[in-house]
Amino acid sequence: MALKMALCRVGFGPCYHFTEVFAHPEHLYAWAAAASGREPEAWRVPLKGYAATTDWPAVAFWREIVEAFPDAKVILTTRDAAQWFESVNGTVFAAMAGKLPGTEERYREFEAAEQLTEFGRMGVVGRTFGGRIDDRDHVIACYERHNEEVRRTVAPDRLLDFQVSQGWEALCAFLGAPIPDEPFPRTNERASFADTVLRDPGMP
Repeated sequence: MALKMALCRVGFGPCYHFTEVFAHPEHLYAWAAAASGREPEAWRVPLKGYAATTDWPAVAFWREIVEAFPDAKVILTTRDAAQWFESVNGTVFAAMAGKLPGTEERYREFEAAEQLTEFGRMGVVGRTFGGRIDDRDHVIACYERHNEEVRRTVAPDRLLDFQVSQGWEALCAFLGAPIPDEPFPRTNERASFADTVLRDPGMP
C-alpha cells in the first residue's frame, strides 16, 4: 500500500492494488478466470485505465505483464523474509482461512465471494506458493525464489530492487520523477488489513 500511494503521488496513478477488487467486485470474475486458466488473458481487463499495479491480484501474473508491456518499468519490493512471512501470515493467509474477526459477515454479503475464493485458491496459493501455504519454510522459499526469478528475468535497466525504507530518492531516480517535499508514505498493513478486507476503499 505504501508503494501504491507513492506511485500515485509521483504521477503513476491510478495504481491497481488488491483494495481495488473491493471497490470493483466485478473485476474478480476476470482475475479468477485468468488464475484458473479458463481465460488466460483475462487479467488485462481489470487493468485497463491503470498506469501501474502492485500487490495481488496482478503479481500472480507478473511474467505475463512484464512480457506484455516491454517498456514498463518493474519494481521488486523486498524485505526480511521472516518479517514478510509474519505479515502475510497474519493478513492474507488469515483472511483466506477465515481467521480475521469481523470479516465473516462482510464475506457472506460480498457479491463476488465465490470468485474471490477461487482467485485465492488458484492465483495466490496455486500460482504463487505451489499449492500450499501451511508450511512456513516452504512459503519463505517460494518468496525468495520469486525474488530471484524476477532479478534473473527482468533486464537490469528495467528493474528497481527496492525496499520502502529507501524512500523517495531511489524510487524517483528510477522513475525519472521529482522528489516530493513530504515524507514517503508509511502504512501499518497488519493493523489496517482487517478493516479494509472486503470493504470498498472509498467507504469512510
